[in-house]
Amino acid sequence: MHNNQPIGFFDSGVGGLSILKEVRKMLPLENTIFLADQKNFPYGQKTEQQLNSITKKISNYLMSYNIKILVMACNTATCYSLNYLRSIFTIPIIGVVPAIKPAARRSKKDKIAILATPATSDSFYLDNLIKEFAPNTEVLKISCSGLEEAIEEADHKKVTDLIKNSAKKVGNFGADVVVLGCTHYPIVKDKFKELIGPGITLVDSALPIAKRIDVLLNKSNSYCNSKTDDLFLTTANAPKFSAICSSILNVQILAKEVTI
Repeated sequence: MHNNQPIGFFDSGVGGLSILKEVRKMLPLENTIFLADQKNFPYGQKTEQQLNSITKKISNYLMSYNIKILVMACNTATCYSLNYLRSIFTIPIIGVVPAIKPAARRSKKDKIAILATPATSDSFYLDNLIKEFAPNTEVLKISCSGLEEAIEEADHKKVTDLIKNSAKKVGNFGADVVVLGCTHYPIVKDKFKELIGPGITLVDSALPIAKRIDVLLNKSNSYCNSKTDDLFLTTANAPKFSAICSSILNVQILAKEVTI
C-alpha cells in the first residue's frame, strides 16, 4: 500500500535543509514540505513556553497538508518541545537531537566535543542524552553563540571566526570526534573540516534521521509512488529564502511566504 502524503519538516531557519537534503538523497520519491519559521528566528532566544506555542502552531499548519510524518528539523525545538508535541498529535513525530550515541561509539579516545547553540547546550535534554549514551566518555559541551545566526545570514567571515574559536577549544580538549549539534552547522561542514583539522571525525544527525524516516515508512508500508513538487515555505522573506535553498540543495527553489 502506497501513501503519497507528504512528509513535513520545520526549523527556525535554513538549518533543517541539511536534514531535508539527506532525506531527498535517500528517499527521492517522497513528497516533502519544508517550513522555515524565519520570522521567529532564532529559537534559542525563546522560552520553553514560547517554543511550545510556536511549534504547536507550525505543526497544526503542516497538518493541514495531511502530512504522514512530522520532522522537527531543529535541535533546540526538539530539546524543549518534542515531548509536548507528541502529547498532542498522533502522527509520528521525529525530533533531531545531537548525535551523541554514534559519536561515543566512534571515539577511540573516549573524548567527544559537542558544538551546539547556547539553548541546546544548556538543556536537560542534552544532559540526559550524554548520561544515557556516553556514560564512560569525556564530553566537552561548546556553546557556539552566534554561529547559527552567522550561517543563517551567510556571514562567511563571522562563520570562519566562530569556527576557529570552537576548533581551538576542541584541540585543547583533545577530542577525536566532534558532534555538530545544530542543524545549521552541517551546511558549513567543509569549513569545519578545514579549521578543525585532520584526524577528527565530524558527526551530525542528518543520516540517522533519514534512516529513521525510512524505517517508519517501511514499517507502515507507506512509501510514495507518485512524486509531486516539493513545497518550500517561510514565515519571512521568500525571495531571500529561495536563494539560500537553491544554493544549499543545488536546485532551483521557489519558496512561498506564509502567515501562521
